[in-house]
Amino acid sequence: MHKSNISIEIELDENKVPQQIQWTASDSSADMMQPAKSMMVAFWDGADKSALRIDLWTKDMMVDEMADFYYQTMMGMADTYLRATQQKELVDDMKNFAKDFYKKFKDTQLKENK
Repeated sequence: MHKSNISIEIELDENKVPQQIQWTASDSSADMMQPAKSMMVAFWDGADKSALRIDLWTKDMMVDEMADFYYQTMMGMADTYLRATQQKELVDDMKNFAKDFYKKFKDTQLKENK
C-alpha cells in the first residue's frame, strides 16, 4: 500500500495570528516547502456526520485575494461534487452561486474605490 504525506507549517505571531503558511506533499514535484497566504482543510467525520474544518489566512492576504480564493474554492468544490455524484443541476446551482458571489464582490469593490 502506498502512503502519502501532506505537511503544513504555520508560523504564528505573539497573538497567534498566522504570519506564514507553508506546505509540502510527498507526492509533489516540488522539493521544498511551498508558501501560501491562505488555507482551507476539511475532514468528514463519518461517525459524527460532521465536517471538521481549519481555515487560516496570513496578515498579508488581501481582500481581493480572499474573494478569488473563495470563488476558485467554490468552483473546485462544485467540480468535485459533480465527479462524485453526477448531479449536474446541483453543480450548476453551486457554480452560479459562486459566479454571483464573485460578481457582487467586484461590484462592491468598484463602489468602494470611487
